[in-house]
Formats: sequence, C-alpha cells, structure tokens
Amino acid sequence: MGTQKNAPLPDGIEVGGYRIVRKIASGGFSIVYLAEDDSGERYAIKEYLPSTLVNRTAGQLSPAVPEQNLNTFRNGLRCFFEEGRALARIFHPNVVRVVNFFRAFDTVYMVMAWERGRSLQEVVLRHRRRHGREVLAERHIVGVFNQTMNGLREVHANRLLHLDLKPANIYLRLDGTPLILDFGAARRGLDAEPQRLFPMYTPGFAAPELYRRTRQLGPWTDVYGLGASMLGCMLGQPPQPADQRELDDRLPGTIDSLADGYSQPLLDLVSWCLKLDPLERPQSVFALQRALRDITVGSEASPRSTTPAQWLDSLISAARPRAAALRAGGRGAQSSVDADAPHSG
Repeated sequence: MGTQKNAPLPDGIEVGGYRIVRKIASGGFSIVYLAEDDSGERYAIKEYLPSTLVNRTAGQLSPAVPEQNLNTFRNGLRCFFEEGRALARIFHPNVVRVVNFFRAFDTVYMVMAWERGRSLQEVVLRHRRRHGREVLAERHIVGVFNQTMNGLREVHANRLLHLDLKPANIYLRLDGTPLILDFGAARRGLDAEPQRLFPMYTPGFAAPELYRRTRQLGPWTDVYGLGASMLGCMLGQPPQPADQRELDDRLPGTIDSLADGYSQPLLDLVSWCLKLDPLERPQSVFALQRALRDITVGSEASPRSTTPAQWLDSLISAARPRAAALRAGGRGAQSSVDADAPHSG
C-alpha cells in the first residue's frame, strides 16, 4: 500500500478555504499538498485517499469508491477524522501542529503547520555517504531522540499511538529540533475499543505485534519503533524486519557489530527497545527516556562538538550538490509533513 495511484487535486483549486499550491508528497493512504490561506500563510494539507480503496482520475475532485470498499472507506474516514481532532488538541514543540480539519470532496483533509527542514531519513542517507562505519554520531542520536520522546510522551498522554515511527517520520527543523509527523497510521490504541482497521507498518521499524491483528498494541509498540529508528541511524538502513527475526534473529549480532562506534549503554538501550516479546521492552516512553538521559549524562559532548543546528547546517551544505538526485522520491526539504509510504499488514 505504499504507492499512490490516484490523481492529485489540481494546482490552484480552493478547498476548505485554502488554495492548493502543489502536491508535495504522496503515499498509499494520502496525498500531501502545500496550500495557502487568504492571507498567504502556508500550510501542509493531508488528504485521506487510500489507494487500494478508491479511484480518482485527472479532472475528478471526489474519489470514486467501489461498493465493496464503501464500508471500509467510511470506517477509515471516520477514524482519520477522529484521530485528526485528537491531534489538534496536542500543543507540543516536537509534534506536528494540526491547525484545522475539514470534510470536502467526499473525503477528509488535515491541515498542519508548515515547517522548513528535512527528514531524519534524508540526513542519515546523506551522512552515510560521507562517513564510514559510524553513520550519525552518538551525541546527535541521543539529542534528537531525547526530544522526540518528549513529543511522543505527549501523544501517548492524549491516548494516541503513532505506530509508524521511523527516520522518515521524524522531521528536523532548520534549528535541528525534531518534529514527529505523519500520523496516518495513528490509532486511538490506548482506548478499550478494539481496532477495526489494520494498522499500517513499515518493515524494519514495525514491532512484531503490528503483523498480527490479534496482538495488543500499546506504548511498547512505539518503543520498538523508537529503538529501530535509533538503530537505523547507526546502520544507515532499516534493521531486520520483525517477522524475519522471529524465524532467524540476526539483530543481536548486528547490534554487537556496532560496538566500535557506539557506547555499550546506548547499544543495550536499543536492544531493550527491540525485544520481540512486548513485555520485555520498556512499557512506557518515560521509562525509556529516563534510561536515555542516563546515557546523555555519561556521554556529554566535547567543547568542539557542534550544536544540532550547526550539525544539520553542515550536512545540508555538504550534500547540496547531490540534493536533486536524493530528492527524486519526494520534496522532504520543503514540507513539514511527508505522506505515508508504509506497507500494510
């Protein structure tokens, strides 16, 4: 479900009081647009458009929903709307700001604050090409994820789970501060109500319980995503997928192989997050963050270390000649939100 086959809304059209400037990203469940209001202020607008359930050709505004998909589409529409309203109540500097939510053209749109920067995935890919074994320095991984956990704790406090944490969904502003975005997979998983829609997931970053509808999801599911994302920042690629690990778990050896570049406490923390048994992982982000802060205290940067903003600036400058090629799959350097591109379970 990672590919969006439907036509985007035409540039210049008005929807919900916003003018669409252009499409900036797309994924299997949505299309994201850059848009402006009457005053010229810019926003990122995410359109609910599940590619496997609806059809929209060029020139159409409303998607066509085959009768056999109608109930699933409507249920997803309601969940998307309700979860968007829940996100709109979250005010946190490390969580993308949802400023509006509306219905139009027989679907739903989420309006988010526009930010400048690039995804952590982009930074990892570019840094991977410039260095050898160590992809991102430990102090940067600890700093970025400590702040990311601040935002995720607020998400969980609002009884939401993200369920698709990965470097592509952690956005770094120009000052280096992280922003959690792309809540297309989010579920009100902390409520007693059972899941009616399968969650989306990205192999390598998804916990094993996301592969089976009968498994209970909770904060520990997002903890796995955090650990996999940290490991991805060390490896420069996604970790071994959880379903493969259940057959032949090579991840412990992979983590051990990183001992030359990263401290044992950080590697132990990542191993803790990536336990296949949910009960063996940290049961809350607070517990994980408390352990991460112990590592922060023990690995203070030297006086020559750069700040997150200086680090990001240096990567942007060094990578600029290769930027066009690396952006072939999207415009992450211009948008606060990337459309989801996960696989579905």
